Amino acid sequence: MVKEVASSTEQLKAAAFDALMANDDLGLAILDHDLRYISINDTLARFNGVSAQQHLGQRVREILPDLAPIIEPMLQQVLDTGTGHMDFEISGETPSLAGEESVWQGSYIPIFRNSDPQQPVDGILVVAENLTLLNQLSQARIDANALVRRVIDSLFSFVGVLTLDGTLIDANRPPLDAAGIKAEDVMGLKFWDCPWWNHDPDTQQRLKQSIEQALKGETVRYEVEIQIANNERMLIDFMMAPLMDDAGRITHLIPSAIDISDRARSERQLKASEERFRRVVDSTADGLLLVDADGNIQLANNRATEMFGYPLEELMALRVEQLIPPHTAIHHAELRQQYLANPEKRTMAARRELFAMRKDGSQFPVEIGLTPMEFDKKQITLATIMDVTIQKSIQQELQLALDEKTSLLNEVHHRVKNNLQVVSSLLSLQTRKVPEEVRGHFTESQDRIRAMALIHQLLYEQSHYDRIDVVAYAGRLLELVKRSYLSSVRGIDLSVESNQEQIHIPLDVAQPFGLFMNEVITNSVKHAFPKRRGGYIRVMLVEREAEVAVVVEDNGVGLPEGVRPGTGGSLGFQLIVGLVEQMDGKLITESDTGVRFTLTLAKAAEEQGSKA
Repeated sequence: MVKEVASSTEQLKAAAFDALMANDDLGLAILDHDLRYISINDTLARFNGVSAQQHLGQRVREILPDLAPIIEPMLQQVLDTGTGHMDFEISGETPSLAGEESVWQGSYIPIFRNSDPQQPVDGILVVAENLTLLNQLSQARIDANALVRRVIDSLFSFVGVLTLDGTLIDANRPPLDAAGIKAEDVMGLKFWDCPWWNHDPDTQQRLKQSIEQALKGETVRYEVEIQIANNERMLIDFMMAPLMDDAGRITHLIPSAIDISDRARSERQLKASEERFRRVVDSTADGLLLVDADGNIQLANNRATEMFGYPLEELMALRVEQLIPPHTAIHHAELRQQYLANPEKRTMAARRELFAMRKDGSQFPVEIGLTPMEFDKKQITLATIMDVTIQKSIQQELQLALDEKTSLLNEVHHRVKNNLQVVSSLLSLQTRKVPEEVRGHFTESQDRIRAMALIHQLLYEQSHYDRIDVVAYAGRLLELVKRSYLSSVRGIDLSVESNQEQIHIPLDVAQPFGLFMNEVITNSVKHAFPKRRGGYIRVMLVEREAEVAVVVEDNGVGLPEGVRPGTGGSLGFQLIVGLVEQMDGKLITESDTGVRFTLTLAKAAEEQGSKA
């Protein structure tokens, strides 16, 4: 018996839990001890902007990365203390309103093992509302109702609402304005007693009959003359129709009408409008073709006849495939059907060249815009055709000029690199003939020249000329240093680390950057490890929001007391300060159980834009 009661209780709890999670008013979720979603209702999923299924098994920070820094500590405190956070407000960005800050109201309630507050906390019940989203939805409903009212009031038609006994309870603005009256003048009157009808008993009697017929479920329509402002008359096409609920019961009557007294004038205006349309179409600089679903040309403007070389009558008798080169026309009908299956305003084949064909068989490049339309329940497409022969010619000339300049820049960097290598080789030859005590100066000069030559080598190899990839540069510079100081670097680990595959700096600081890197790295190679003891020299490159941090460090003996860049007799250390100034950078030098140089530079401008 006890087991049956316990089972019944558990079933009752499960049913209560399911009912709670189905609540449409509150956002509810359950998190486990790792702050993963194990259950969430559709309301909270909608508030978060991610489906309920996508929540399951995911951590809070994976669903709400911008709110996580705020709410995770609160959730963790609930897990740690067993005390809930109730009725708090927070704000932050969520996927449901991307790019906009949302205000949330919520509560975090601990869930204890076996529902015993003395037991550890197993999870958290999240109760939350996205107040910003709710306010927007509420305002949207208000705006929608107001929009419906404005739409009804802006209709040209006369529309009203009657009770079943013929009492007028609502009317849109046009019939009121036409009669020169206000709503309060007629609301609550029998419809036939309103000013539109009371000028003529026969008109009133016919209106009463139409109401009787509508009460039987019929829709009555006839032309009738009504009275408007200044005792004038208006001929209208009038209709009385029943309004039914879902069960088929008549709840109201809907009178409606349109003014047909000016029909003749409207027809004249329509004809004039068609003539204006034709003039506008024919004066358009682009070719226009109106094509039906079968590819038949229904309309063409003068520019289209000039473009394709056909008289208007001949052009109108063609199918659109006859204006396309044969090798593409065979596939065009299939493409046209695919487009009609999902018609939308778009540019056709924007990523490949299109060609059209004139009457004489010659071809010319075009750009084509497609606009779907529907007339008489038939799908047609307006094709806007632009002859881009001149643009293509200009584009080809620009591309040719660009290719020539690119080749020239490649050749310049290649030659500069080669010339620097020649200078380095000459210095190498000269080194053999100078006294031993000055050979080090020649070697240092060679290192600096190779560091500069490497800049031009990278510019020659890459596809852009306004910036340098410092990750690639640092790696290749270390290879040069290894080859130049083969015996000195034995037992020393030289490495490059970076938080990005590529990090760029502007070209105008590339040369001083290369010289700076050469000076600090070779300084470590030559002086950090006396007696060739082992160690490391590490280059670390870190890309930040708008800058690049370059760290060169070793675990050698450190700098002598009082020696810093800009001091001492070393030319390299004298150069470092000037090079940093040229780069408009900031340098921090630290020496304890080694030396660490930290240089901060601005990123390349284009690189910053690409990360925005």
